[in-house]
Amino acid sequence: MGIWLKILRYVLSISTFALAVYGVITSNFEFNHIMIFLLGLTMLVMGIEEFQKERKSIGILLVGVFIFSLFVSIKGFLLS
Repeated sequence: MGIWLKILRYVLSISTFALAVYGVITSNFEFNHIMIFLLGLTMLVMGIEEFQKERKSIGILLVGVFIFSLFVSIKGFLLS
């Protein structure tokens, strides 16, 4: 299962980076809530990887960041 998490982390990271670069280049920030959601999913995958490596404190921190970014992205979805 470890290789699939790594692939998923890379795909989510590249997608997040692409949306960030698009926003900076075009000065169009209407996709920021999607970018924050993808960043949160990346943090969730990283947290799961840390739990598998028996690093529970870092895993809990990353899952907490996911929950916070989930709330922020939901607020962005509702306001747009």
